[in-house]
Amino acid sequence: MHQLTRKDLILLGFLILFWGLNWPVMKASVRDFPPLSFRSLSMIGGLAAIALIAKLQRASLRIPPGQVLTVVKLAIPNMLIWHSCIIIGVKMLSSGRAAILGYTMPVWAVLSGLLFFGDRIHRRALLGILLAMLGAGLLLSSEFAHIAGQPIGTLFALTAAAAWGFGTVLMKRTKLDMPTISLTFWMLTLTTAVMCLLSVIFERSQWVMPNAVTWAGIIYNAVIIFAYAHVVWFRLARLLPPVVSSLSVMLIPVLGTFSGAWMLGETPQWQDYVAMLLILGAMSTVMLAPAKQDQ
Repeated sequence: MHQLTRKDLILLGFLILFWGLNWPVMKASVRDFPPLSFRSLSMIGGLAAIALIAKLQRASLRIPPGQVLTVVKLAIPNMLIWHSCIIIGVKMLSSGRAAILGYTMPVWAVLSGLLFFGDRIHRRALLGILLAMLGAGLLLSSEFAHIAGQPIGTLFALTAAAAWGFGTVLMKRTKLDMPTISLTFWMLTLTTAVMCLLSVIFERSQWVMPNAVTWAGIIYNAVIIFAYAHVVWFRLARLLPPVVSSLSVMLIPVLGTFSGAWMLGETPQWQDYVAMLLILGAMSTVMLAPAKQDQ
């Protein structure tokens, strides 16, 4: 298994910090702005930033001959479904709750390997799946129990996590001879085109000029999330076994929950704390399980 260098570990540390803080940033940005349109503007800015970085690095953005469909196949779960569903979930839920649900992803990665790739699963991994589903079910039940709850938002967040988990496994098992920054650029290009179309179809009547908070969120996501975090993440996903890469970011939902409480004044409920413990426990059991499928 590929070992992370000190540079990789530093990049990973910043990725965890930036992604953790982005949950309340996204929540604040879409309070008064349609979520798909917010994502579309962020992605357009992200494409420009990635293109500039690639030019400065003299990295080729060319897709190898015959690999266009492979890029599309990777983009759909890793970018399109994840980003469209999770931003709708963030709109409906608290930022911390959306983060907790979004980071059930490692468990979905294990399930995807089992169901779609014939991986063997260890009993501790099964325990992890059970704990994560209990945590997600607890949040879902509490959404149904309150009039102000948003069970649809919970389902969107879980759909996003499942797609990302499957995409992480698919990324590791796909052979593609192109730089990670190029792969990120073209997956983001496809996703941006579809997201722009969806925002026109579903949100055109809601379009308003972004306020200062939304513009700040757009810039943060364009430069920090898409031009930095996604490139680093896809590098990890290509280098490491799926379970290891997905669990390497397990601190993000914790940061998302407490940064939301700090930045937005959100008050986590007891269900959030219990669900967070269950899901972190699930991630730990999966991480400790022998990764025979990844050898």
